[in-house]
Amino acid sequence: MNLPTSEPRMRGVFPILVTPYDDAWRVDVDSLRRLVDFQLGAGVHGLGLALGSEITKLTEAERTLIARTVVEQVEGRVPVVVNTGAPSAQLALHYARSAVDAGADALMMTPPGGGADVDAFFETVSAESPVPIFVQDTGQAHVSAEKAKALAERFEPIQYVKVECPPTPVHVLEMVRQAGEALTVFGGGGGTYLIEELNRGSKGTMPGCSDPAAFVAVWDSFRQGDLVAAQADFYQRILPVNRLAAQSWGAFYHVHKEILRRRGIIKTAKVRGPMGALDAVTRQELDALIDVLFSET
Repeated sequence: MNLPTSEPRMRGVFPILVTPYDDAWRVDVDSLRRLVDFQLGAGVHGLGLALGSEITKLTEAERTLIARTVVEQVEGRVPVVVNTGAPSAQLALHYARSAVDAGADALMMTPPGGGADVDAFFETVSAESPVPIFVQDTGQAHVSAEKAKALAERFEPIQYVKVECPPTPVHVLEMVRQAGEALTVFGGGGGTYLIEELNRGSKGTMPGCSDPAAFVAVWDSFRQGDLVAAQADFYQRILPVNRLAAQSWGAFYHVHKEILRRRGIIKTAKVRGPMGALDAVTRQELDALIDVLFSET
């Protein structure tokens, strides 16, 4: 479903998929296919492979494998966005070519931090991109609204921005006000500020993938003008999971994978190291939360 620039803009709920592993730490393709079907069954509007997919811990062969597997399983039903950011423009371009060859409908890139030449970076990767590009704005590599707008006006493939620099509601509002005509603004950060971001004009979110139906429910209710229903689902189904996932470094991966394992979607909840396990108290809290939220699934 490679989207030419004339196609309608992507928007909505684009969960970032985890990468499931088997008992030998290999990519578990069967679990990944089930995970894709689980998302599609929930009515998501797109899918993403990014940092939440442990993409930086995968070999190049594994990156290609998961991208091809997801694209094949989706069968064109929703767009697939693949993060191809890297410390250098040349490496980002290498990853971008591979993702496009695998069938990615859009790319997402965080520019290198540390005062790197952002314009030169995106000039290199945009020159060859046949698909749209998301600029990923993070706390480690903040892209201002003014800069994002300038990039979009200069480079045609840059059509989206994912705002993750905290506090995201503040930066979403600024991005919408200054660059909203040039870019479609998505929120990030696991969807923890989804309601606030929607209130400020974001057109999509890229959350965790353990409960996609909850995010779709919030999106649908908000779009229908039912803020009460949107808030109810958000505070009852989404926020408790996100709070646990933010308890410690790496908790995001452990929490979402364990929920998916307990729901029968993936075979194991393995997370590639170095990544500390959940402490005993957080593990107990997660078990209790799963019993409350997902005991009937």
